[in-house]
Amino acid sequence: MSNQFPVTSNLIHLNHAAVGPWPQVTADAVSVFARENVEFGSLHYLRWVEIEKKLRQQLAELINADSVDEIALVKNTSEGLSFVAYGLPWQPGDNVVGIEQEFPSNRFVWDSLDSKGVEFRQLDLDSSSDPEQALMALCDANTRLISVSAVQYHNGFRMDLPRIGRFCREQNILFCVDAIQQLGALQFDVQSIDADFVIADGHKWLLSAEGLGLFYVRKAVMDRLQILQYGWHMAKPMGDYSARSFELASTARRFECGSPNMLAIHAMQASLGVLLATGLEVIERQVLDNSRFLLLGLCAIPGVEVFSNRSDKRLSGIVTFSSQQLAAEKLYQRLSEENILCAQRGGGVRLSPHFYTPRKQLEQALAIIERVLKSG
Repeated sequence: MSNQFPVTSNLIHLNHAAVGPWPQVTADAVSVFARENVEFGSLHYLRWVEIEKKLRQQLAELINADSVDEIALVKNTSEGLSFVAYGLPWQPGDNVVGIEQEFPSNRFVWDSLDSKGVEFRQLDLDSSSDPEQALMALCDANTRLISVSAVQYHNGFRMDLPRIGRFCREQNILFCVDAIQQLGALQFDVQSIDADFVIADGHKWLLSAEGLGLFYVRKAVMDRLQILQYGWHMAKPMGDYSARSFELASTARRFECGSPNMLAIHAMQASLGVLLATGLEVIERQVLDNSRFLLLGLCAIPGVEVFSNRSDKRLSGIVTFSSQQLAAEKLYQRLSEENILCAQRGGGVRLSPHFYTPRKQLEQALAIIERVLKSG
């Protein structure tokens, strides 16, 4: 597997929670696609459509969807969240429940519904030892949706999604999950969590290109979303270009108004091939082992404070820490100078290794962190 990730020869990549590197097979697939365009134009378009079909099947397998008909390909997480936020039939006095510390994509869109008289109730994640119960306590008879990230981007806190999903079913509340920090790193089962909507970009743990993401819509709620944009690709049937009227596709393709991003489709299909061939259970085990290794190593360094929750049920691929010796910005700069690709998030430095990250590189990273902190 190491030959699929040449990045390990060039730096210590601990930044999959931001933008992940491509496997070699993905670069090869994009190169072939580009060469076909250069030499033959769109001659092979029907074969490209088969690649798109395979990608939809892979995405359905990735999240254990009932059918590929529940899978749409979108530009990014923000677009998918906007489809939910502005597709639902809100009434003044309705409310959405979420988390204060979310990435802006999962806050701004719900805040914007204030113009429709919809309240966005936000839980301070740091204020409760039982955040799922606290989320539920924020709900009332006017709560129409709970929207959370599966894993919090700043410190890796993993939510108990099945527990929230059960509550939503019991209370007839819709459940929306931003899965961008879980898909590709940890196993994800849309059936077990009872989600109505799942959205995720492909450029982080899925190791693919920016500009293409997954939008899952449970079949039973698909008709509840008003369509916000229109084009040839969403029609049933899709190929009748002379039609004077149209009917919406009965599948999630209704949310895809125009031509597909074929370049990113080739990239994601190749990347998912690597992940699925490796095995999602194997990947999760290795990701969590890498996080535990970093947590133990960081806790052994004097002056280091780890922000990430260390319990097994909360652990993810993200480990965030700070130090008494150096401010987060300075520490991040020093580590970057030492060829460690990481991020400054949540008041500290965020590390996010993947399943393929060599243990030797994690050892090197810990040694460099300790040396940098000692030298000030």
